Amino acid sequence: MSPVFPMLTVLTMFYYMCLRRRARTATRGDMMSSHRTIVSNSRTSPLNAEVVQYAKEVVDFSSHYGSENSMSYTMWNLAGVPNVFPSSGDFTQTAVFRTYGTWWDQCPSASLPFRRTPSSFQSQDYVELTFEQQVYPTAVHVLETYHPGAVIRILACSANPYSPNPPAEVRWETLWSERPTKVNASQARQFKPRIKQINFPTNLIRLEVNSSLLDYYTELDAVVLHGTKDKPLLSLKTALVDMNDLEDDDYEEKDGCEMDALNKKFSSATLGDGPSNGYFDKLPYELIQLILNHLSLPDLCRLAQTCRLLHQHCCDPLQYIHLNLQPYWAKLDDTSLEFLQARCALVQWLNLSWTGNRGFISVSGFSRFLKVCGSELVRLELSCSHFLNDACLEVISEMCPNLQDLNLSSCDKLPPQAFGHIAKLRSLKRLILYRTKVEQTALLSILNFCAELQHLSLGSCVMVSTWKFFTQWPPSLFVPMGEVYMTHSTIYISIYFYPTFELFLP
Repeated sequence: MSPVFPMLTVLTMFYYMCLRRRARTATRGDMMSSHRTIVSNSRTSPLNAEVVQYAKEVVDFSSHYGSENSMSYTMWNLAGVPNVFPSSGDFTQTAVFRTYGTWWDQCPSASLPFRRTPSSFQSQDYVELTFEQQVYPTAVHVLETYHPGAVIRILACSANPYSPNPPAEVRWETLWSERPTKVNASQARQFKPRIKQINFPTNLIRLEVNSSLLDYYTELDAVVLHGTKDKPLLSLKTALVDMNDLEDDDYEEKDGCEMDALNKKFSSATLGDGPSNGYFDKLPYELIQLILNHLSLPDLCRLAQTCRLLHQHCCDPLQYIHLNLQPYWAKLDDTSLEFLQARCALVQWLNLSWTGNRGFISVSGFSRFLKVCGSELVRLELSCSHFLNDACLEVISEMCPNLQDLNLSSCDKLPPQAFGHIAKLRSLKRLILYRTKVEQTALLSILNFCAELQHLSLGSCVMVSTWKFFTQWPPSLFVPMGEVYMTHSTIYISIYFYPTFELFLP
């Protein structure tokens, strides 16, 4: 071997270390300037022309302001070329999410937040869009026409929704993320965040939003994906150098990646027996449990690898009374549920919203988990969980006898007959059926058998004729601002219809 080769290797590593050190000590402006230069060079390369395309189709979303039977203010307006941009203002041809501000979380029907939700997870809604061609993304532009600033996270998926053969592995990668910030302007803008490069092509992009700081509804007009058909030259030469890794916005990736540890590192098989646990041996068991209550789920996963004593505390079922798995939707699968199963025998609040889609969670995996962990469940959040089917709701009705709060919002793939199982949940007090295919027969059965029901959300339920529904239900009605209050025996029921105008017809 030539003596020059080892020297080149050493010099290459030295150059890489100097580059990382310089980037970490540089100002944020210097880093952005450097990153801008690199991106500019990759775009102007004649060997790999850039492809620019608008969204072809909206394939999934969590909510929208409009009706399912209309195009006004619905997420479907994000597909195709812009309808409004660069104009500013309130236009029905744009995509609008269901809420803004904090009033939604402060109204009497709002549910309490989950404990142990990582501060890095701020997403409230999402929309997923497909594009015609798979590309290595170089830029994602969001055309915002009214009250911009809601988009806080952009992700890319390795799966091709138009491929006849499903991939063996589906990966989500964060292209850009930022904490919610208030934009003091309501005019239209072309939002162009600087994204990081990924090592797979994509034609499935996901936007996540947080509207809590907005003064009014945000309106989106179109999404533009820039990319190259072949892997950019920059990725091939400097795959180890990621300028976005040096920014402050990588906070939320850490928790997401740690979900892999649930599958691999929560076992005590490799933990050795030490002579002493130090000062932890002097602390009461309850005090250590109280301290660990402040840790997030990934932090518990890390801590469980330190010693047998802390592993025992981290696996105590009392640590999992409230279990919020929504922040880890991109990683959570059947294997994750299997490893959590032994620790969740006492779980009372469980949040599986947004999880399990595209084959991550199977019906059998979900059923096995509930058969072990469902007996104490009081609250179950399953918003946008598209793996659910008739068998899943049957398992819920049989394994969760104490369930009081069930959220099935935007589970639009559930068949109408599945909702009949809900009537078996006699302790139910709160039921969210927003954007589902529940039918009138199932609703009447639920109202007849769930005598303790206090809050029922039926927004955008296209299979229910609200006026006909109430003509068959005799209790008195009162209609303020789209809400209907009914006396059900001795229970006060709040039923929310929004945006439903049929209720006011004569």
